[in-house]
Amino acid sequence: MAPSVIKFDHLERMTDDTGLLEHSLGRIPRRREGYSTDDNARAIWACLEWLALLDDQETKERLYRLLDRYLAFLLWAQNDDGTFHNNFFFDRTKEEETPSDDCFGRSFWAAALAYVRLSDPARREAAADMLRRAMPAAWELRSLRGVAWGVATCGVLLTEGRPLGVDQEEVAALAARLEERLLAAYWEHAGDDWHWYEPELTYANGVLPWALWTAYRRAPRDEVKEVAEKSLAFLIEKMSGPGGVIRPVGNRGWCSRRYRADWDQQPLDVMKLALAAREAYWATDDERYRGVVRRCLAWFYGQNDGNAPLADPSDGSCCDGLGPNGPNPNRGAESTLSYLLTAAIAQSISVEVVVDESINNETVRMAGTRV
Repeated sequence: MAPSVIKFDHLERMTDDTGLLEHSLGRIPRRREGYSTDDNARAIWACLEWLALLDDQETKERLYRLLDRYLAFLLWAQNDDGTFHNNFFFDRTKEEETPSDDCFGRSFWAAALAYVRLSDPARREAAADMLRRAMPAAWELRSLRGVAWGVATCGVLLTEGRPLGVDQEEVAALAARLEERLLAAYWEHAGDDWHWYEPELTYANGVLPWALWTAYRRAPRDEVKEVAEKSLAFLIEKMSGPGGVIRPVGNRGWCSRRYRADWDQQPLDVMKLALAAREAYWATDDERYRGVVRRCLAWFYGQNDGNAPLADPSDGSCCDGLGPNGPNPNRGAESTLSYLLTAAIAQSISVEVVVDESINNETVRMAGTRV
């Protein structure tokens, strides 16, 4: 495999001995704003994606060092009841918060990936412990994005392995329950011109069809494929602008049957669309989905509504969003991880975007593994 030119300098810059800091001012971490478990769970996922793609031993050792910090953070953030506390001050004390299904789902997913993808038994034991403690809490998932993470996580545990103490029949029952919850939400809200699980498209939308594509790959059912296909096609349509440029739903009003906000656009939404498109490509071998992943990665490099690059290949950082006046200059954890994950998703299915930094021009190819 060809070496990656993706850099992890900014990810390391944002990481201290506790874990990944949440926000930055420009490129500089803002310690006063603390940490989020969401970001540390995403960081585990990003490290695992890139460890599977890289050959360079020095870079892999660097990622393992970062991974250990993120795993330690996740282990520390898990509550006695198996849920995960999300927000922490810089002094490591907990912020007051309402428990988040989204945070639980991301953490559940990260622990499962760590368990099945790592070869070191000592690291896997930490992931196994988190999974055993999380299983009872997973039955309480209610929000659709948390449910979606749960579907995908159960799929990993059923197909790639489970630790002792995590029962196969229980995981299968949980997977079926969560899958049906997603399907029921779709049929409740979908209509002739609205193929979605909710009355609005809001944030991280791609995780919903992605979860059903993972379920379909694990256990093919016609209804699951129908809903996954229709909802992903609908999302691609709603996230495509003139010439096919990716146009995420803006967070200044979201998207309903009557209205669509174009600003501000978030890197996270682009990554989640790429994630769903990759899963659909794996399920169908339809090249159109690879094209969607290509457009998502190109969005980070300037093929967007602002004609402005958000990702900086020199250090692997990414601007926090795109607004009508251009990119947000801050480069926090969520946006940087969204870029690194999108690049890994693209490389995993041999989608290439080559950037000429000197003239801010790009050529996009559908072959090779260089990102």
